[in-house]
Amino acid sequence: MSVLEVLNDKQKEAASIIEGPVLILAGAGSGKTRVLTNRTAYMIDEIGISPWNILAITFTNKAADEMRERIRALVGHGSESIWVATFHSTCVRILRRHIDLMGYDNSFTIYDTDDSKSVMREVLKRLQINPKEYPEKRFLNHISNCKNELITPEDDAAEAEGDLADELFAKVYKEYQNSLRKNNALDFDDLLMKTVELFKKHPEVLENYQKRFMYIMVDEYQDTNTAQFEFVRLLAAAHRNICVVGDDDQSIYRFRGANIRNILDFEKVYPEAKVIKLEQNYRSTQTVLDAANAVISNNSGRKDKSLWTDKGQGDRIRFIYADTADEEAELIVDRICRDKRAGKYAYRDNAVLYRTNAQSRILEKYLLNAGVPCCVVGGVGFYSRREIKDILAYLKTIDNGKDDLAVKRIINVPKRGIGATTVNKLSEYGEQNGLDFYECCVRAEEILGHGRAAEKITEFTSLIGLFKSKLGLISLEQLAEDIIDRTDYEEMLIEEDEDEAQERMANVGELVSAIVSYEEKTQEPTLSGFLEEVALVSDLDNVDEDADEVLLMTLHSAKGLEFPNVYLAGMEDGLFPGYASISSADPEELEEERRLCYVGITRAMEHLCMSAAKSRMIWGQTQYYGLSRFVSEIPDELFEGRVARSASSSENSMDRDKGALTFAAPPVRVRPVAVSPQKRAAAAKPFIAKAAAFTDLKKGSDIGSMQEPDYGPGDRVSHMKFGAGTVVSVIKAPRDYEVTVDFDTAGTKKMFAAFAKLRKI
Repeated sequence: MSVLEVLNDKQKEAASIIEGPVLILAGAGSGKTRVLTNRTAYMIDEIGISPWNILAITFTNKAADEMRERIRALVGHGSESIWVATFHSTCVRILRRHIDLMGYDNSFTIYDTDDSKSVMREVLKRLQINPKEYPEKRFLNHISNCKNELITPEDDAAEAEGDLADELFAKVYKEYQNSLRKNNALDFDDLLMKTVELFKKHPEVLENYQKRFMYIMVDEYQDTNTAQFEFVRLLAAAHRNICVVGDDDQSIYRFRGANIRNILDFEKVYPEAKVIKLEQNYRSTQTVLDAANAVISNNSGRKDKSLWTDKGQGDRIRFIYADTADEEAELIVDRICRDKRAGKYAYRDNAVLYRTNAQSRILEKYLLNAGVPCCVVGGVGFYSRREIKDILAYLKTIDNGKDDLAVKRIINVPKRGIGATTVNKLSEYGEQNGLDFYECCVRAEEILGHGRAAEKITEFTSLIGLFKSKLGLISLEQLAEDIIDRTDYEEMLIEEDEDEAQERMANVGELVSAIVSYEEKTQEPTLSGFLEEVALVSDLDNVDEDADEVLLMTLHSAKGLEFPNVYLAGMEDGLFPGYASISSADPEELEEERRLCYVGITRAMEHLCMSAAKSRMIWGQTQYYGLSRFVSEIPDELFEGRVARSASSSENSMDRDKGALTFAAPPVRVRPVAVSPQKRAAAAKPFIAKAAAFTDLKKGSDIGSMQEPDYGPGDRVSHMKFGAGTVVSVIKAPRDYEVTVDFDTAGTKKMFAAFAKLRKI
């Protein structure tokens, strides 16, 4: 019996075409791994191709191990000769044998991220570049992007000529590479770039591998970048027996350098290519697939295909249209509990998917309050995130100062020049004399003597004392804002990692929203009361990995997974898709968001529930959204009720027709307390502006923030917080203008023009 007999007709066709280029467009849940493994077994057992001549490339070690085991089970003896590996491990094996031809020793070292950071710090020091003005992460990101696009330091320098900022980045790139070369080291991106360089400079090496790898297969081809594309193209150039498998509709990693054109333009590179579409889905019901097909059909940059199944039509899609995000979370949790009680689904059968990590806080809260075990996949629980624990540590210290862990956590956050030696001395004194750590801090001069260390500790305790003096005089939300403002917390995040700062600040904003909610629903809100409420939630966040628990995760984390029951939360224009992609001049931004929605929908095996909130608190302010355009793209007949089309896409009206949507949902037992937008707006206004600025900067928006400032080096400017100062530099960056100002009283600060709002004086 042929190994192909277990395949359907289209799978069998894809697995049986061995010669020449083949593009297998494998829709979600269409069995692509089975096709690849059975294709390999067919090549060896029935065609007689030597395992030695087969190369199979995957993206993860887990996928490579799975494919290797499946092939071994089908083929048995001889399968160990097949080269099944990731892109990077394949390149390492090649470079270990031949990199000496390029002046390196074959025993080169591979630098990890921390090693690369260390090298970059040395480079910046050597070039006398202030890392506070130019964080190392920015240079490392630039270098990584260059290498993914096969841009050498020389190419980068040539392209940068005439632009001072670009010339600086090119100079750092060159110096960084020189340091790696001196240390006989390669970083992760070098592995691919150097292999491509080896093939081009030493054609005899390329020819050797072309003779060996006569048959090449590549999985997840939609996620390849330029360097990976070129590596595969060179290897396959001699025999052109290349089979790539992927789904352009699931290309969601553009931010990591993936180039969807690699799969869309495959037939331009290989005009003789055979194209097979795997459209039969083995995962989902037809209703789920019809919804996915309807949404993704609105993308123009895609290969036409339509998923179908023989599993039957299945349940229609449930839609929850709540008044608030709290009500949305409560209705989702209530439905999960009802299904559990009815024996329809275990907790582990449910996944709640969302666009941003900040959305997990409310969902997690309602699940835990209902006694439902849950696990945040691809991250940590909301109250376990670093930035949230930092702000909570300040609040705990202000509350009573007896939590030594909290005090020690924030004593040097942001950095105040307080070292471990000082902390240890105070801790030892406290242990010997029965004092809390904070009490020791208050008595720093007595314990440490007069000096710089004691001065720094005193500055810290004075700040905490200032916050303590405001308790009862200002609201808790104002207190949180004061902490974030006076500690320059957002500036610290930007300096540490510009790319992650947006999401971390969004999480901080979500904490502000939680504080506002607590104050609104509590007759006599206190700091102790809020911290107690938080503790009750986070204490339940330790769930056994083997337990029956609901999974919470971002849509990106969900790729490749499947669940009987899926909830897509936050289906609102402005959230999903986000405002940045909606307003972007690049249509690919919105198309990638739509592909992400397609991925989310196709995670559902049996049932799908979409939900949205008419209002959602963002950075302490209630904002009003219309339904996501992705919901509007799904036909009415696929839903249990009727979705109000008048409330979708571009409309953000507050008085939409509540009766235009019906769905089977239980009555809300505890209705969220109404929130006053006016009350929250005043306190949250600074956060709203910063959140909007971060979003625009992250996505490269052109709305205002990219306008060149009306001031330059040497000009006097005024800042609402730091006062008057002199502009040191104004540098155009990819997302905004970076402004460095030497303030008269606050010292030198680096900021983005988008939200610095400097006024020329």
